[in-house]
This record gives sequence, C-alpha cells and structure tokens, in this order.
Amino acid sequence: MNEYLSGLNPAQTEAVLHIDGPLLIFAGAGSGKTRVLTYRVAHLLQQGIDPYHVIAITFTNKAAKEMRERINAITPIGEQVWVSTFHSACTQILRREIHALGFGRGFSIYDQQDSTRLLKDILKEKRLDSEYYKPNYVAHIISTQKNELRTPLEYEQLVSGLFRESNVADVYATYQERLQLMNAMDFDDIIMKTVELLQNNEKIREKYQNRFRYVMVDEYQDTNHAQYKLVNLLAGYASNLCVVGDDDQSIYGWRGANVENILQFERDYAGAKIVKLEENYRSTQTILDAANDVICNNENRADKRLWTENGVGSRIRVYTARDEKDEGSFIARTIKEQVANGEAEYKDFAILYRTNAQSRAIETAFSPAKIPYRIFGGVRFYERMEVKDILAYLKAINNPADDVAHLRIINVPKRGIGNASIEKVQKYALENNMTFSLAIERAADVPGLGRKASAVADFARYMLELSRFADSHTVAATIKKILADTRYMDQFADDEIPENQERVANLLELIANANAFELESDDKSLGKYLEDVALVTDVDNYDTAANSVSLMTMHSAKGLEFNAVFVVGMEENIFPSYRSLESGDITAIEEERRLCYVGFTRARQQLYVTHAELRTQYDFPARNAPSRFLGEVRLDRLTPVNTYGRPKEFRQSKAATQMERRVKPSIPLPAPKKIALDFEVGDMVRPAKAMARFGVGKVLEIRPAGADYEVTIEFESGKKKFMAKLGGVEKVDA
Repeated sequence: MNEYLSGLNPAQTEAVLHIDGPLLIFAGAGSGKTRVLTYRVAHLLQQGIDPYHVIAITFTNKAAKEMRERINAITPIGEQVWVSTFHSACTQILRREIHALGFGRGFSIYDQQDSTRLLKDILKEKRLDSEYYKPNYVAHIISTQKNELRTPLEYEQLVSGLFRESNVADVYATYQERLQLMNAMDFDDIIMKTVELLQNNEKIREKYQNRFRYVMVDEYQDTNHAQYKLVNLLAGYASNLCVVGDDDQSIYGWRGANVENILQFERDYAGAKIVKLEENYRSTQTILDAANDVICNNENRADKRLWTENGVGSRIRVYTARDEKDEGSFIARTIKEQVANGEAEYKDFAILYRTNAQSRAIETAFSPAKIPYRIFGGVRFYERMEVKDILAYLKAINNPADDVAHLRIINVPKRGIGNASIEKVQKYALENNMTFSLAIERAADVPGLGRKASAVADFARYMLELSRFADSHTVAATIKKILADTRYMDQFADDEIPENQERVANLLELIANANAFELESDDKSLGKYLEDVALVTDVDNYDTAANSVSLMTMHSAKGLEFNAVFVVGMEENIFPSYRSLESGDITAIEEERRLCYVGFTRARQQLYVTHAELRTQYDFPARNAPSRFLGEVRLDRLTPVNTYGRPKEFRQSKAATQMERRVKPSIPLPAPKKIALDFEVGDMVRPAKAMARFGVGKVLEIRPAGADYEVTIEFESGKKKFMAKLGGVEKVDA
C-alpha cells in the first residue's frame, strides 16, 4: 500500500481508492476532505492516469493553491493536473475559445463596482428612477438570472405583465449588449458564457470532455444552477465525476447556491458510490454534539453525525448580556484575561456574527482594552480607490473597448475634463454605436466639446503611448510609469493625514504585488495579471500568522478554524434573521440553521455563545428572545456564565429555565382558523412575486403551522417549503 494511504481512516481510504464511475463524498466539517481530494488525485496518477485528463475544481484560490502544493509534494507529475477555481477554469477556457461567442481574447472582467457603474449609466439613459430602481437591486436581479442561466429574453418572458420587473429585464438586455460592445464580462458571465459555449458548440464541448476524463469538484453543496450545468457538461459521457461537500454547510442560497444539487446527486448519476466522512479532526465532542443537536432539526438533509477522538472538552459557555455594549465588554474581558494568563494568543480567537453591523459594539469594547483585531470582509485591497484607479489604467490599455475603465480615469488625476464634457462624449458614442474609447479619439468631431476637445484628445494619445510602453515592459514598470506620468501620488503629499499615508502604502504594495507576479507566474502578460486580480477573493488574503482577533460574519468564516470562537447575537430576528423569519419560506430557516452549524464547527476547543436582553436595531431598542438554535442544544452541553454583576447562580438558574421552556417536546398544531386555501395537494401553484424565480410548482404536502399553513412545493429546481399566507402561495389555473 502507498505510504500516504496509511494515514487515512477507513472511509477516507474508500473514497481515495475509488477510480471509475460517479462518486459522492459527504465530508462533514473538519473531516479532512482536502486530504481526501488531494490523495485521490495522487492515487489516480499513480494508477497510470495521465494528469492531462484530470481536473480538480474548488471555490477559492487559497484552496486550489493548497491542493496543488499537496499533490506536488506526493507526486512529481502533480503539477500537470489542472487545479483551479470555477471562475479561473472558465476564464482559461474562454480565453482560448471566446471567438466562438463574438468576444476578443483580451476581454475585461468587471467586478461589482464596475458593473454597478455601468448599470447607473444605463438607468440614467432610460430615465428610470434610481430610488425605485436602485443599481444594487438591479444588479442582484441580473446576477440571479445569470446564475439560473436565464437570458434577458427568457427573464422578460418570465416576468411578463410585471411592470417593475419588465423594466429590469429591459435594463438587463441593454447591459448585456453594452458588455459585448465593450468586450467585457461580469463575474457571473464567466460561468454563464462558458456553459453557453459548451452547450452550443459540439466540437468545443467534445474537446474538453475528452480532455477532462476525471472531474473532481469541492464544496459541491455551494454550487448554483450555472455551476451545476457546467460540471455536468465537463463530466460528459465518461461520468468519472467525484463531488465532495456537506449539505449541512450549504449557506449561500441567497446568492443562488442550491443544496439539492448534492442531495440529488444519485438521481443525476445512477449507481453513484456514496462515502460519508463523519470523523472530525478539529473540534471537541461537546462542540460537535451541540452542532449535531442544532442541524438534526433540518428535515432536508442526508443522515450523518460528526464524531471525534479529540475528547469531550469543556461545555459551551452561554453569556446573557444586558445589551450589546455589555456583550462586547464580556468578550473583551474574556480574551484579555486568557492572553494575560498565557493561556492563549490574540490570533486564537474569532468573533462571528450574523451581520456586519454587529461588529461596531465589539470594536468599541476592543479599542480601550487595546486588543488588536482585524475585520475580515471589509473593503478588499483591489477595491480601494487608489488601487482601482491604477488598475483602471491597466484595464483600459489591455482592453481599449473597456468604457468603464476609461470613464473612471479620464479625469483622474484632474485634467480639466469635467462631467459635462464627459457626458457629451458619452452621448456621441451612444448615438454612433461606438465605444467611449473610440469616441475620445475623435474628440474633434464631438459636438459642443469646444476647447475641451484638446484635453480629451491628449488623454487618448497618452493611453495609446501607455499601451505601447506596456507591450515591452513588465506590469510593475507600467504601474510606475503611470504614477510618474500622471503625478497621481501628489494628491496624497500631506503625509500628516493618516489616510494619505495608507493610500501611498497601498500603491507601493500594488507595485510589490506586480513584482511578485513577475517572479511567480509563467504567463507574465498584463492580461494574465488583470485576470488574477479579478479572481482574488477575501479568503485568499487571510493571514493566519497575524496575531490579532478576527472579526467576521459566519458566512466569511466558512473554511476557517480557531481555537476559541464567540458566536454573538444569538437572538430571534438576528440569528435567525428577521428576513428569514418573515419570508414564509421554511428553507430559509433551514439555511440559517446550517449557518449556525458552520459557526459552531469553526471552534476547536472553546465555544462561547452570547445573546442580549436588549439590543439596538435600526436605531431602536429591541427585546428579542434567545435564538431557537440555542434552545435546540441539549442543556447538559451548556454552561451559563456570570452576567453584568449578578450572582452566577441566579443567572444560571434563569438561563436553564428559559432553555428548558424552549426545548419542550412539540405537539401537533391545530389547523389555522382564519386561512382558507384555494389549492390542495397535487395542484399547481406559485409563490409571491418577490419569489417569482422559483416559477410554478406542484403541491406535495400541506400541514398546519400555527397561524399559517406550511406548504411543500416541488419546483423544477427542487423542493421548497413556504408558509401559505406569508409566502403568497396561489393556485395556477391549468
């Protein structure tokens, strides 16, 4: 037996040794899934399978890098395996085949800021009220449609007769036309266009199916419909598809992830082998038991239960705070004491919350206590103003059709080209169906530009000069030239202002990053550099060595682990969120419960849970009951701790009473008296317009749920649960 197999448990070994045919690996939190994926790739290679025919797809660059390094450490030919994120893999395919879709190879990739800027211009052109049609709202709707692989025409047909949505469909159509004109794609297009390419071009599809005869996908529970279709297209007729994931950690439904993709894998691939990794190597048994207590309340999940040989460990400490200020003080005091006693370092702690707004009270408590901390999920490095400005110069010369990049920098630094002049050039470009960059080259022909035409023409000439320079120089050298030519850093000359110091430091860091790219990348082109930058995510920049407390949302914490974790704000209307409670969609509560499971299982040794009796929400004081998720944890796993100066015994007794009340066995609920349903089991229905994306489905079950009915509906995308009245469920005539 190979040396690396000796360190695997029986379930891991079973997964690694499986070669041909579909394979589903349910990998619980901390169960060593990366090791299994890595060893399985190595095992395939050692069985004589050509690395050219193997692809492993992950969700983050960090995970891809780790997997690549581990494979290379086991076998010398491991570096030939294509290990990549979804978006990176698709980008590489598109760079090679994009001509089939009418784009150029140097297409730009727009981030959220770029997309929003373009949408603002389109909304303005169409004279749509930006308050009623908020750019972020429109962007979200368009993103949702792309994740469902709906074209503008298909979305228009779906929302026919709905005034607001029909206008959004019109904006969507114009947005896509404008992107094509500018040789650009947004983040969602990268996958949608790859699916389109593979679906509509048999020769290209067969080319990649013949190449990727062994396909492995990590975090399969987080795939949306577009990613699901992509995986099926790549796996093709060979069906040597291995997917790894955990339905209990599916927490991205709000951005299109569909947990049914993993739960119905056997439906898609008959005879698939199923392996469950249930041994956890991270947490104590008490932490795992608490997480299991919570997640077992979800109905729509595969049956499994985490266990460990790490020992029982200490109970989960529950702190009932007076308010969020007291909550923050308790956290600061606890961390400070453990660090002072030599029991821990600051980097051992993570504070997890449901929403970013909750960090304020924690930060307020940390500052006077001089506790070093970092907020994970804030403004990304490549999204900072000064960095975005310089990147816009690079994007504009790499893709001259990129209007968004040109519009950002035409007067940055100031060149005397005001908004009025820019709007005249934009109007000229629109009327003549040309890009903004081509219009500035014809500045003399733009009506009404007058004396500003020379300034606009000078900018166009400079961009051409810069493009020629970049053709024969490194990315770092090009950045230095931009900074020198434009004297961009002069605006930050007053180094007494801390913000200016930070901006200068960021620009120097950008140069350093470009130099590192030059040393590390085989492809040293500007296009490759911009591609790498566009695909960087928050988690890729997470530094595990920094000695500071980590503050982040539970969504951001996925994939990370800490010795001690505080899950804060465990209250109804916060966690689970008000929106999930009011949505009428039972699956929303189940996703919140999965999020709680993820939060709990980030902890290795200590888990703290806090909730407040009074909390400020939306500038008003609110009293929320302790979270139902806390009530689902068995009492003997919890230890209430002293709260705001009251005797511990008093608080412990009260907390225990509250928890016992919440965990009483449920009894059948009577039928609602004030609701009359116009549908029954077997009828076709649709939910409220706000959830029109689900379409029409068939009623499978109706059961009483207090003041409403819970309705289980089967849609084309899978089963969903709604509250009849709150969810606006209505019968559809056949």
